[in-house]
Amino acid sequence: MIITAEFFSFGKRTKMKITLLILISICRIIFFPSKLPFGVFNIKNFNMSSQQVTYCCDMDKSVLISNFEKRGWIPVGPEDDWNVYWSSVLTVRNIFSVETGYRLSDNQIINHFPNHYELTRKDLMVRNIKRYRRELERENSPLSEKDENGKYVHLDFIPVTFILPADYNMFVEEFRKNPSSTWIMKPCGKSQGVGIFLINKLSQLKRWSRDSTSFNPAVVKEYYVISRYIDKPLLIGGRKFDLRIYVLVTSFRPLKAFIYRLGFCRFCHVKYSGNIKELDNMFVHLTNVSIQKQADEYNSVHGGKWTVQNLQLYLEGTRGKEVTDKLFDNMRWLILHSLKSVASVMVSDRHCFECYGYDIIIGDDLKPWLIEVNASPALTATTANDRVMKQKLIDDIFNICLESGEYPSAKWNKAPDKSMLGSFDILVDEEASAPETVTEKENVKAKGDYSKTGARAKEKHTPRWR
Repeated sequence: MIITAEFFSFGKRTKMKITLLILISICRIIFFPSKLPFGVFNIKNFNMSSQQVTYCCDMDKSVLISNFEKRGWIPVGPEDDWNVYWSSVLTVRNIFSVETGYRLSDNQIINHFPNHYELTRKDLMVRNIKRYRRELERENSPLSEKDENGKYVHLDFIPVTFILPADYNMFVEEFRKNPSSTWIMKPCGKSQGVGIFLINKLSQLKRWSRDSTSFNPAVVKEYYVISRYIDKPLLIGGRKFDLRIYVLVTSFRPLKAFIYRLGFCRFCHVKYSGNIKELDNMFVHLTNVSIQKQADEYNSVHGGKWTVQNLQLYLEGTRGKEVTDKLFDNMRWLILHSLKSVASVMVSDRHCFECYGYDIIIGDDLKPWLIEVNASPALTATTANDRVMKQKLIDDIFNICLESGEYPSAKWNKAPDKSMLGSFDILVDEEASAPETVTEKENVKAKGDYSKTGARAKEKHTPRWR
């Protein structure tokens, strides 16, 4: 009788079942030796697929629970033997804390990376992208090319941004170069539009800093980012909108990411105006659903949302197919390089996966701008179509993250068959890439033609965003 080392990686319930089988085998050998052939009991032969998956969930969202129940999973508490944990960011911080000493088993996966905030916290995202640019400059990479005005040719996808209070003097210097510009202030650690406001005068910022204890570096508890406002956004029906794009990352080293075709646009319910009298009207400037739901004009039937596919068809009809394809390629490009900017600092734990919510604004010149990345994109359905889309999103995520879409295994490389991708497309898969297939120079020259290394030259037949 042989027990392999795999026994110690199983959960409590699995261990109990295996122990029971061993005891039964021992009793049979002792009391009925003539009726049993001698053999080997190897835990490797234990059928894991027959095990029922247990899950723990920190949020009571129907799109999550219905997916888990549809798969026949059993709900358990956080202290029980769970296989899949859909957790809050606070729970992840506690699980991976050095103080807790918690170690995940091979049959456990969780929906956040330990330091996801390197990408999802506003100030850290900006710092990491700036660092990534500097590193490429030191390497003399073609990606770091700049134009005659000192702007990045290939990596200019975030607005000019400063972190306050640390970068206050640099911000003032930049503001005075163009004193008629508008800037947007956002607290780094908040979401859903909380604490955001616009300024177009330095006196407004100074007045706010006097009234706010958060701006005092000696007692600072909350940092802010201040970014040049995209004051000429693309408008549809006279209204401002942004895009919510879902991106699933299963590994940062090697980088493996999938982009979801069924994203959506979020519209303001009040027509856009650049008039300074509307500077404080958040119904004009902020697309967050939590804010727009409070508008008198809010439509609960469509929720102020439009599918990405509808946007693409609209732009092809009004601007042309070529420039529309370039826009969507540029969005894939900025998502790819935002992920690469944090790949070296992210703890790429094999038990983790993460679905990020990218917020992108398109300028009137069809230039996409990365605004922020959300670690916990809202799963609350505001419309019937929203509910269907988000249920499919969760289902597709687990079809990719679970081997054959069935049982979690941290040992699996999360490289599913194309039939399991659902509405996801492969954005990048460094593990499956041949290093010699696409040089960096060719990648930059083709900018937008992404393959598994970042250029899609070999996958042009694959429908994108459809």
